[in-house]
Amino acid sequence: MNLALVHSRARTGVRAPTVRVEVHLAGGLPAMSIVGLPEAAVREAKDRVRAAILCAQFEFPARRITINLAPADLPKEGGRFDLPIALGILAASGQVPREALEGWEFLGELGLTGELRPVDGVLPAALAAAHDGRRLIVPLGNGAEAALASRCEVRTARTLLEVCGQLDGRKSLPQAETPSVATAAVASADMADVRGQAHARRALEIAAAGSHHLLLIGPPGCGKTLLASRLPGLLPEATEDEALEAAAIASVSGRGLDPTRWRERPFRAPHHTASAVALVGGGAQPRPGEISLAHQGVLFLDELPEWDRRALEVLREPLESGVVTVSRAARSAEFPARFQLVAAMNPCPCGWAGDASGRCRCSMDAVRRYRARISGPLLDRIDLHVEVPRLAPSELRTDAAPGEASATIRSRVVQARERQHARAGKPNANLNQAETAAHCRLGESDQALLERAVEALQLSARSMHRILRVARTIADLGGSDAIRTAHLTEAINYRCADRASRSA
Repeated sequence: MNLALVHSRARTGVRAPTVRVEVHLAGGLPAMSIVGLPEAAVREAKDRVRAAILCAQFEFPARRITINLAPADLPKEGGRFDLPIALGILAASGQVPREALEGWEFLGELGLTGELRPVDGVLPAALAAAHDGRRLIVPLGNGAEAALASRCEVRTARTLLEVCGQLDGRKSLPQAETPSVATAAVASADMADVRGQAHARRALEIAAAGSHHLLLIGPPGCGKTLLASRLPGLLPEATEDEALEAAAIASVSGRGLDPTRWRERPFRAPHHTASAVALVGGGAQPRPGEISLAHQGVLFLDELPEWDRRALEVLREPLESGVVTVSRAARSAEFPARFQLVAAMNPCPCGWAGDASGRCRCSMDAVRRYRARISGPLLDRIDLHVEVPRLAPSELRTDAAPGEASATIRSRVVQARERQHARAGKPNANLNQAETAAHCRLGESDQALLERAVEALQLSARSMHRILRVARTIADLGGSDAIRTAHLTEAINYRCADRASRSA
């Protein structure tokens, strides 16, 4: 029988759908055709495969070869199918036992010498192979990444000849080794470096404890970027599932994945000239953008009013849903985007509005135009609005006592998160409306206080619910089962900063 079947995986967003590589040898003039919606790099595999088979001292069949990549309606791209195509030809021609292919999946690009070269998107493929109960063979350069899928048996090979040796029993390929995780998470990024700014430090702790979005408003050089860069060090360690989700996105991004740092929560800080496509992802073959690369981590947007208005508006839906769908004429892809937003801005074009020095010379119209660059609906989705004032020179002395260390704050954050997960199974910022009503109940006097504040500040229903969630987080940090008046008033205060500055 001149037919062989080999299993492989395509790449669609962060998914890795299965692909059956069917190879058939027939009589007639020698020819080779690939069907099943292949793009240019896949069609060119016929030349790479022919040279690799001959260099490996195998016979290339002088027959009519038809290769079908099923399902036929799934686009196939890249050189990831070179290895399964070569093995299918060898199996169909009887040079490799067909039964040895059962239970295995194969990924890898072939060089003309038969060398196996790494491909992208291997981690999602390894996770999918484990789910389907199959083993996986990948190039040596992909071994560390594929080994992160601990439930999958992964073998690595350097050449086509080594893979064939595994299949015919002459050689046993080595198992992929799990990389040693870097234990020193950026030692320099510690909250102890932050001088003063007690109000902003408290807001950062609340943001970390409840996974709330944060806006820092202050003059140049007051420490907004410094504070934002310390947030990842306050967050609880990512679970294995959370880390694998983030690592899978990095794997398909085309920018590479560092297997030694896969447990670290990502911190992305794109430049304010980035486009909307750079933020949400896109391209003819959709790739994840910055908001997906920040999944389960922090997205920091500095100089918020300087961003293009259209780029900022695309954040509104992902901030609520935690996913983004990139649609193109030919295909669409869905990427997770459950990130924590930290934004920073100056209070006016010159940056010194409200400063005690009185150096600001911006007109009120100029200030209003500057702040109007950020839409109300986007600001509405940011839970904490915090003013960060300029520090006095005496607070910046090099011999001043350091602030509270990240490790100490992080222990309180972890305890608060544990309370939230025991109660609702998620951080407070992700509570839906029904869960907010169930877990953020107020007493009669506190409810009246909240209603007066909403009326006075002219806040929306969304803002009201976000105040309740922030109050619930503050109560969790204090170890309280109920939201008290002090918790509520502090939460309301974090909605006053930007409102007051806009009316100034």
